[in-house]
This record gives sequence, structure tokens and C-alpha cells, in this order.
Amino acid sequence: MNQAITMHGWAGDASNWRHWREELMALGWHWSDGERGYGNLPPRSPSWHPEPGRRLLIAHSLGLHLLPSSVLETATDVVLLGSFGRFVPSDRAGRAIRAGLAGMASALGSSEERGMLERFLTRAAQPLPLSALPPSSLLEGVTAAGRHRLAADLTLLQECSALPAAFPANARVLVVQGNLDAIVPAISQQQLTAALPGDRIEIVTLPDWGHALINLPVLARVRAWLEQGP
Repeated sequence: MNQAITMHGWAGDASNWRHWREELMALGWHWSDGERGYGNLPPRSPSWHPEPGRRLLIAHSLGLHLLPSSVLETATDVVLLGSFGRFVPSDRAGRAIRAGLAGMASALGSSEERGMLERFLTRAAQPLPLSALPPSSLLEGVTAAGRHRLAADLTLLQECSALPAAFPANARVLVVQGNLDAIVPAISQQQLTAALPGDRIEIVTLPDWGHALINLPVLARVRAWLEQGP
């Protein structure tokens, strides 16, 4: 049985993958969403069924670092969309990013919360307008539990410094990055591709796209990559 598991990034949710789920299920893949529970969906930790077959993992941005080790280490195919090992660069540029993350954390629970989230989502959408993204329940209000997870994962963004230890060494890997990504620094994109293990790695750089890579054109590229076989 071929299985697919997805994990969204910071401030996202599982509903972002709707078109992906429909298309891959139509191709016979068993689908499961990871859900962090920032908004109006309950948190959900995904797991594989024990049946043999391909195990496809698709992670967007921070989603790579939100997956259980048991899921990550046994994946046979991995798709990384706007992902990173280390998020905050270790050089001088990292200071401004750390300050920005701290400012985002301080805005949670304050009158600045909605504005902060809207600015983040606007940057994630660039070069497209915010309206090009699926509607975000976070802009309608954040629960206490969701706010706690958002804050915890801002800390995770500051602390993650490498690929997760459970990253599968023998998996096929497709990396999709946008040259206009306003969220993940270019150096973090470069460090990710340099750190990936194995020799079955394909890197796709999209010159006209930003961070919002859960879209239909990228889905078409992922589908073509999957059809090349294990």
C-alpha cells in the first residue's frame, strides 16, 4: 500500500493540502494529514500503516521539524517544500531574524496579534497577494491552546539547527524552493540542500515563487517526480 503523510508549517493547517489529497488519493495513495492545531482543527500526529509499500512524506517549511521521528525515519520518498535544517543563520543576519521571532512571540495574546499574523501570511504569500492563500482561521481569532503552540514553535524556529536526526538516509528526496521566498533565508535553503544525505536528491528552484509552495503548479511537479518511480 502506498501511503502519503503531510505536515504543514508555522501558522498553517491540514486544510491547505486539500487539492493534493484529492489528486493523490485518486492515484491510489492512502493519505494522512499531520495537524499541529494552531487554529480550529484539533492536533493530530500522523503514523504509517504497517503494510509494505512506498511511504511518501511531504513537509512544508517548519513541518519537517514537527514530524514524529517514527514517521520521518521510515519514509521512502520525501518532498521538502520551502524547508530548512537551520532556520536562523549563524552569521550577523541571524540577529535580525531572532529579534523578529521574539517580536512575533510578544505579539501573541496582545492587541497586535492579528496584525502580526496577517503580516506573516502576507510575506509567506509573496510575490502573490494574501488573497491567493487559502483563508486562515487564525485571522478570525486564536485559542489559548493554539497560541501556546504558536509560541512554542517560534522557539523551535530559533532552536532548530540541523536536519532532524531521524531524517532517512536512503530516501528519494525532492526539494522545492522559491527564489522569492521572504520567509526562509537563502543561506538556510543552501544549507539544507548541502546537508541532505544520500545520492537520490532532486532540487527544483522556482524563480518566480516565494514561500507558499502548497499550490497546484508545485503539485504537478511532485506528481511527475513520483511517477518516475521509487
